[in-house]
Order: sequence, then structure tokens, then C-alpha cells
Amino acid sequence: MSQQPGVPGRHGPPEVVIVHATGTLTANGAPVYANAPGTFRVEIIGEIARPLAEPAGPGLHACLHAVPLP
Repeated sequence: MSQQPGVPGRHGPPEVVIVHATGTLTANGAPVYANAPGTFRVEIIGEIARPLAEPAGPGLHACLHAVPLP
């Protein structure tokens, strides 16, 4: 089974979301980070950010790249 390429121009530039530590932990003990309004919450392990709620919609991924700010 081969996959055909998607519609040209479908991919946009990456979206940058800045998150801050919330002071809480996940069930497995990882720190929880959230954006300013608290609507986007992730756990960050190494350079991998995993959303704590399932992403909704086409093209959204459960695994994101995380980079600490200076």
C-alpha cells in the first residue's frame, strides 16, 4: 500500500507555545507545564513534550519538540 502526497501548501510553519511550570506533577511524577491561560498542559521529559489531553483535529501530534528558553 502506498500513500499519495498531500495537498501542496498544506503544511504551515511550526507554532511556538511557551509554557511554564505549574508546580504540580503528573501521576507518574513528571512536572506539569502550561501556557499562560492554562488551556494547553504538557509533561516534558528530555526534549519531548507530551500533551496531557489528547490533541484534537487533523495534523495534531501527541509528541512535540521542547526547547528550554535561556
